[in-house]
Amino acid sequence: MIGSLDDMDTQALAQRFTEVLADLQLECLGVEFSPSQGQSTLRVYLDIEGREVTLDDCEAASRELSAMLDVEDPIPGHYVLEVSSPGIDRPLFTAAQFEKVVGQEVKVLLKAPLEGRRRLRGKVASVEGSTIVLEAEGKVFQLGHDAVESARIVPDWAALGYVPQPKPGGRKPAKKK
Repeated sequence: MIGSLDDMDTQALAQRFTEVLADLQLECLGVEFSPSQGQSTLRVYLDIEGREVTLDDCEAASRELSAMLDVEDPIPGHYVLEVSSPGIDRPLFTAAQFEKVVGQEVKVLLKAPLEGRRRLRGKVASVEGSTIVLEAEGKVFQLGHDAVESARIVPDWAALGYVPQPKPGGRKPAKKK
């Protein structure tokens, strides 16, 4: 484990972080560890039931997690702790998180190619145990969650109101000089 964390380590760390954050009513969605020669990064994604994660939540969680990491020292070497909200393109770390977004579009990076592809973008059709059924590119893919390296929700920009709307009356032609 020197300098890196495998999937089992990050899952155990995420569970431990959720325990530490329980008094703040925060949940650890997942953990990403990015090793580097200079300074590695430990990124922790938070969630809270019923509202969005705020900067104050991130600061409070950072204090609690820093204290726990200093005492328990589960990661060897130097690293920077980043505590973040999941953002609009929320990462998905568990099959249960995939189950919560059935019907939504996701981007998935696989650990090994499936039908010659490591990157898939499609709709989560269903989740059965740890098997994720993804409709992508006119095909249906069944993925074991353990085959997923990373996954994120694809934001529906139009539904969120971020797609430019045409102005009433249409566009007027430019005047010639």
